[in-house]
Amino acid sequence: MNKLYIIGNITKDAETRTTQTGVNVCTFTVAVNKKRKKGEQNNDTDFFRVTAWRGLADICGNYVKKGMKVAVTGAVSVSTYTNNSGETKANLEVTADDVEFLTRVDNNTQSTPREDYSQAPEVPQESNGYTDVTADFDSSELPF
Repeated sequence: MNKLYIIGNITKDAETRTTQTGVNVCTFTVAVNKKRKKGEQNNDTDFFRVTAWRGLADICGNYVKKGMKVAVTGAVSVSTYTNNSGETKANLEVTADDVEFLTRVDNNTQSTPREDYSQAPEVPQESNGYTDVTADFDSSELPF
């Protein structure tokens, strides 16, 4: 089984396109900071190119913005290339099965830290047809 879980920040807004067969595809890059040991000054970062397909591509294309924190689950593959100076480099590519937004986007499309969820509107409760029997409950009526 090939499944990768990453949590990181989006490096630039997602790019969405449609293939010749009409399938939506969305790509974006996630920067994942490596944990550093005590006393280390350098903070290494890995970059993962993420590809989302079909419905997930539509969602990511609408909501994935630079700076957001996301969690991505999917299969990883490695491709290599030679840069201009002749060095062989590797790309880590993830085909997303799931993308979870750890930073929400408000109506103005500016990202808002997750801690600000206290400002989110309340979700209306659907009625299930039952009466709340605890509404008129008086604990003094209990025999114990």
